[in-house]
Amino acid sequence: MDIFLPFDFAILDWIAEHLRCGFLDFVMPLITRLGDEGIFWIIVAVIMLIFPKTRKAGAMMGVAMILGLLVGNLTLKPLIARPRPYTELGISPYLVEGLSSMSFPSGHTLVCFEAATVLMLRYRKPWGIAALVVAILVAFSRLYLYVHFPTDVIAGVLLGTFFGFCGVWIVNGVIRAWKKLRG
Repeated sequence: MDIFLPFDFAILDWIAEHLRCGFLDFVMPLITRLGDEGIFWIIVAVIMLIFPKTRKAGAMMGVAMILGLLVGNLTLKPLIARPRPYTELGISPYLVEGLSSMSFPSGHTLVCFEAATVLMLRYRKPWGIAALVVAILVAFSRLYLYVHFPTDVIAGVLLGTFFGFCGVWIVNGVIRAWKKLRG
């Protein structure tokens, strides 16, 4: 038995009872798409790689996202194999199609916080703050849409932030080593 289920369902039920409204029903499925397969953030990183001024940050985002993919999606999801909230209750998710992947950690939250962490460390205003707002909204959308438990989202935030820092650290380390080699 999942010891966090009472906590998780209490929060999901509170959101459903107190925050559901027509406006959020329209907006949340759109916002959550910003985390779909990490495509939005991959495109941002690739665009950043094109320009010399932002190339380093694009590389940092890329490294962070690769770490998140390897650890979060390819290792933890199948290892923990936690069902999604709607599956636990035998219902359909709210306003979106069901997903075939497991629930823990939230991949949408993970990728958004990886990118937001890098952007906050490199360009706090305005891009870092904007990315952080997007990451928070995507994380909340996963709860609103009933596709993740709060503990899945918390894990996505923590791992995404950690991998964002790792991406910055790794790229800075590679650049320092490269400069040292070149003399």
